[in-house]
Amino acid sequence: MADVTLTIGDRRHTVACRDGEEDQLLRISSMLDAQWAAASRAAGGLNAERTMLFIALMLADSLDEAQNRPPQGASSALLDRLADRLEGLAEALEN
Repeated sequence: MADVTLTIGDRRHTVACRDGEEDQLLRISSMLDAQWAAASRAAGGLNAERTMLFIALMLADSLDEAQNRPPQGASSALLDRLADRLEGLAEALEN
């Protein structure tokens, strides 16, 4: 086990993780830290717990949006594959 110290909103948190997961933990904690200022304003600067709640809500909203919206770049390729498949099905039905 490894210990990693994360800095989120000028607060330091030491957490344990499996060996080799340190970089991933640092990457995702930087995502939290990047949201800290906006979340703190939204929380009215009341306390760290409420600010972390707002960060969680903001990230959950982003995740929900990403899961419920089709990918931007892949849509034309996907449509081309679907069109080819439909043409093949139509041809098979005609025969």
